[in-house]
Amino acid sequence: MVPKVVLEPLRKYPVEIIAVTSMTEGGGSTGQLRNDFNVLPSGDISRHLVALSGAPQWKRDLFYSRFGREKFSGGHVGHRFGTVFISLAEHFLGSFEKALGFAHEFLEVKEHKALPATTNNVQLMAELENGEIIEGEDEIDVPKKHKPGLRIRKVFLKPKARIFPPVRSAIIGADLIVLGPGDFYSSTIPCLLPRGVKEAFRKSKAKKVFICNTITKLGETNGFSVLDFVGEIESYIGVPLDFVVYHKNGISRKEIEKYKRINRSALKPVRVDEGLSGRKFIGENLLLKTGSLNFNSEKLAKIIFNLCRQ
Repeated sequence: MVPKVVLEPLRKYPVEIIAVTSMTEGGGSTGQLRNDFNVLPSGDISRHLVALSGAPQWKRDLFYSRFGREKFSGGHVGHRFGTVFISLAEHFLGSFEKALGFAHEFLEVKEHKALPATTNNVQLMAELENGEIIEGEDEIDVPKKHKPGLRIRKVFLKPKARIFPPVRSAIIGADLIVLGPGDFYSSTIPCLLPRGVKEAFRKSKAKKVFICNTITKLGETNGFSVLDFVGEIESYIGVPLDFVVYHKNGISRKEIEKYKRINRSALKPVRVDEGLSGRKFIGENLLLKTGSLNFNSEKLAKIIFNLCRQ
């Protein structure tokens, strides 16, 4: 999920949040630290920690600040402090769990938690519709070596991994589980790939909610509709979703073209299938009125909280 879209606004409500990170990053600063120090990727989980932080603003700003002159993909220059902080803590302490606990303390994350889906060192793999196998979260996220027009048949982890035990307990004991929004095959689905995830979902009595993306992405969700997203999610968790929240209003061509100038991999609005009704499908105007195509995070948090109270 996108931390600023879901986690930050939810902190205002009387809920305990456990954010789960896929742990499959392989590019940029995170990838370099991962290769140089043989540590787990910490870029995404550091963002979750900041979103859940109760620390003074300077600590949160420090975690997002960059330093150094190395140039990485996406136009970033330098390492992000939060990524370095966790990676070096793991390197010296010899344990990702210890490093994560240290980061929770520094950022004063108290009633909430940010957890890894697995603590096994894995790479994200994808099988395309033509049978080709591609490796790496960054290659799936921004295709460079394969044809981005090909659909993804499935994604999996190499080597196989086990679910982080506290995440298993969190899934089984949760009142509400929220999946998405975010990069579908390179962020959302990877959280569901470790062994033990399906079993935990089957045992969980939590309401299972999917926040559907509003825009399809080149190389990941070419031509997807709401039901395409739902079918994929349900196949990976092994149980039906209870609620699907989607953007029901149209998006103008002008807004799309403006968005594409910032996000080159953006394609078209997610197609809304006919007949989406009943208790399961919740169609709302989920975007801000500014025309930026950003989620209205306050409205989304309110929807999630109301579903939790039902």
